[in-house]
Amino acid sequence: MKQDVSPKTAHQSHAKGVEKLKAHLAMLTFSALIAGSFSFGGLAAQHMGAGPLTLWRYLLTVVVLGALTFGYARVPFQIPKQLWRFLILGGLIAVYMLTMFKALEFTDPVSTGAVFTLMPLLSAGFAFLLLGQHTRPGVLAGLIIAALGAVWVIFRANIQAILAFDIGQGELIFFVGVICHAIYVPLIRKFDRKENPFAFGFWVAACTVPWLLVPGAAGLATTDFASLPAIVWIAVVYLAVVTTAITFLLLQYASLRLPSSKVLGYGYLTPSFIILLEGILGHGWVSLPVLAGALTTACGLALMALLPD
Repeated sequence: MKQDVSPKTAHQSHAKGVEKLKAHLAMLTFSALIAGSFSFGGLAAQHMGAGPLTLWRYLLTVVVLGALTFGYARVPFQIPKQLWRFLILGGLIAVYMLTMFKALEFTDPVSTGAVFTLMPLLSAGFAFLLLGQHTRPGVLAGLIIAALGAVWVIFRANIQAILAFDIGQGELIFFVGVICHAIYVPLIRKFDRKENPFAFGFWVAACTVPWLLVPGAAGLATTDFASLPAIVWIAVVYLAVVTTAITFLLLQYASLRLPSSKVLGYGYLTPSFIILLEGILGHGWVSLPVLAGALTTACGLALMALLPD
């Protein structure tokens, strides 16, 4: 006879075997794609305010996810039960995205990547409070090793830069968003009611839009789209289709199969991907000591991934 699993037990159960491997691969892809949002978002933020830019990308995201959900996946359209779940998730994502774009008006993509690396440990704390998930000592050790490597990468192997670290206005703004995203990840599992992943993503995106109307509607309505440089259009399409729609599905897939601390542990790889992308975009390449930091981060993540959940 199949044993019933209580909601509390379900929140603490994790995938094994191939499903676990696929979840880790999903988060590896997630971290690479997220890196692009910092670089492209930084370029777009030079030409458009945070409010209208975020609203524009989410309106496009709703269209894309709507086509995938009700067209490609052929999910019947119906208002989900307990709509408040999606309004909470949408509010958290709205704050995260608004603060990211606002921070990029004051600082650079690598600095925002530094703040982003605070998310895994924050998420582990919120997962304990919201789901009762405990982070094993070995996993915590992997997170710490990965964090040290990430800090080394972020500050480009410059010890003086690390010791003189000064948190600026942009970093403080984005830290608020990072807290919201750290809460968002365990809430995906807590709020899951076995909905279709496309439908879940659509309703999260749709419920993000109302939160963005106040800071973004007026600015978007008066935007002269014809005069915007091509990079803004490229960034918005990337952010709406890749960074929002695709990464949401990857994040949801992994969040239902791995502990929150392991899911967001992959955030430590994002600064390395940011530096790689910045080099490709012609903003300069890193030295061998910095690459050693990236390798340290990868080793920490490998340790974390191999340890029991």
